[in-house]
Amino acid sequence: MSLSLTALPKIKRNSRIRVGRGIGSGKGKTSGRGVKGQKARTGHHSVRGFEGGQTPIYMRLPKKGFTNVLREKIEAVNINDILKMIESKKLDSSATITKANLETAGLIKNQKSKVKLIMGKKEVTANLKVAVDAYSKKAQAFSA
Repeated sequence: MSLSLTALPKIKRNSRIRVGRGIGSGKGKTSGRGVKGQKARTGHHSVRGFEGGQTPIYMRLPKKGFTNVLREKIEAVNINDILKMIESKKLDSSATITKANLETAGLIKNQKSKVKLIMGKKEVTANLKVAVDAYSKKAQAFSA
């Protein structure tokens, strides 16, 4: 069975509206712009936030808060995640675990960022040494 192009359903396409082409077109005379005024003129464009000379809302409301550009992003690594990586043979528990090891295992995004070791809710009694930038109180036992 061969299909021909004539057998396919026809696609209806709307032609664009040509404005200012007489009364019969439905968009003649003022071309849908109303009567006179700034918005009826050529070259008019509305300015975002302009309220006709009235003080704009963003100036009437009080300023609140700020963004600290010097803020340092700290990545948190859970000791339980490290233990899971050791079980799946992605980390070696015999040597000290460094930030480079954590990056290759996929626990941190970048070894240049600050990393803090935190404890999970479960008690951990593994004999590990982890070399990172900061430790939580309970995770101090694993500091290298």
